[in-house]
Amino acid sequence: MRLELCASRAREGECALAYVNLVGGQDELVFDGDSLVVDARGEVVARAAQFEPELLVVDLDLPAATTPMPDPDARFAGLDVVRTVLSSEPVPAYQPLEPQRCPRLDDLAEIYAALGHRPARLRDQERLHLGTARRRPAASTRPSWRRSPLTRSARARSTGSPTPATGRPSTPGRDAAELAERTGLHLETVPIAPMFEAFTKAVPVDGLAEENLQARIRAVVWMALSNQHGHLVLACGNKSELATGYSTIYGDAVGGYAPIKDVPKTLVWRLARWRNAEAERRGETPPIPEGVIVKPPSAELRPGQLDSDSLPEYDLLDAVLDAYVERDLGSRDVIAEGFDPELVQRVITLVDRAEYKRRQYPRDPRSPRATSAGTAGCPSPTAGAKPYDPPAAGSGPSIRRFWPSPGIVRSATTAGTRSPAVAG
Repeated sequence: MRLELCASRAREGECALAYVNLVGGQDELVFDGDSLVVDARGEVVARAAQFEPELLVVDLDLPAATTPMPDPDARFAGLDVVRTVLSSEPVPAYQPLEPQRCPRLDDLAEIYAALGHRPARLRDQERLHLGTARRRPAASTRPSWRRSPLTRSARARSTGSPTPATGRPSTPGRDAAELAERTGLHLETVPIAPMFEAFTKAVPVDGLAEENLQARIRAVVWMALSNQHGHLVLACGNKSELATGYSTIYGDAVGGYAPIKDVPKTLVWRLARWRNAEAERRGETPPIPEGVIVKPPSAELRPGQLDSDSLPEYDLLDAVLDAYVERDLGSRDVIAEGFDPELVQRVITLVDRAEYKRRQYPRDPRSPRATSAGTAGCPSPTAGAKPYDPPAAGSGPSIRRFWPSPGIVRSATTAGTRSPAVAG
């Protein structure tokens, strides 16, 4: 889209055009660089790399100006245009530089690079902290930040809880140790069983409250170490979990930044495999253990627990979320695409009821492909979010949905197809 826009404007103005873009994070936006120069025909003359700060030098053989300059007092659309002549003498002939045309990253490489850029307000945080109880999200988050141009010198600190409150051995503990060894992470194991037992002795709880208690004890440990050592805690939840409310407020939802908050679960898996494949291509050890990728996902809140106990399989869930959230379809249209009606209603109910959780989650990187005002850069699962438009008369009530945080406004006409958000 960026190249097409620049080429169109260059042809329209019958002149060469240079597009200059930032590199790095600014609040929730990620700027991907990729500055470029096109000639009067809209053809690419030079193109800078993505996500790498650099100086792009271009020699252009431009025709002499033929249109007379306007009067110095003339204004254009209310603006003063000042002409400055550096020299009336032609530049001596010289050998032009060979133009640089950096190749574009593929989609997964582009997304991965974008996720590794922290906002400017967080760049002073040299030490990162993440919990390893959730396997794939944490595993995918860590290598992404480790390879970021802004954090290559930073060393992360991870605190895991590999012994569940039941006291049974935990395979994730071995996974966490192997992940730490491969990525250079400092791993600190903090058993939570004694804390859990002390709390339940004072405040007896069971069922879901007991499970959430474990997540919140973990969060207290992470935040205590963060306060003690000045770490930035990363929240490792992904978009599929946050869409359906599959997270614990004041538990795994704590942190100062959420690198993969806007990445669906199935895309997290693809990024993990891509990262390992890239390491192998460079002759390096894959940073993410295979066992972390292939195991059924689990929050490890009770023995034998799986995410599929509470949610549809992620391939199916993400497909429904894509239709309902990304493409803004109502339930009737989602069902018309072949999804089971009960499944669609179940997912929609989960999404709408989890709105209050999403509003309390830490910020995340957003980088829509569009180059309109307020956006920049590379592809994002949230690209194409639409502003609020009032529905046509007689079309039914409307709602305004923030997805998945107040950064982007989504809208829909319910007309019996969407249930309103429930904060509870």
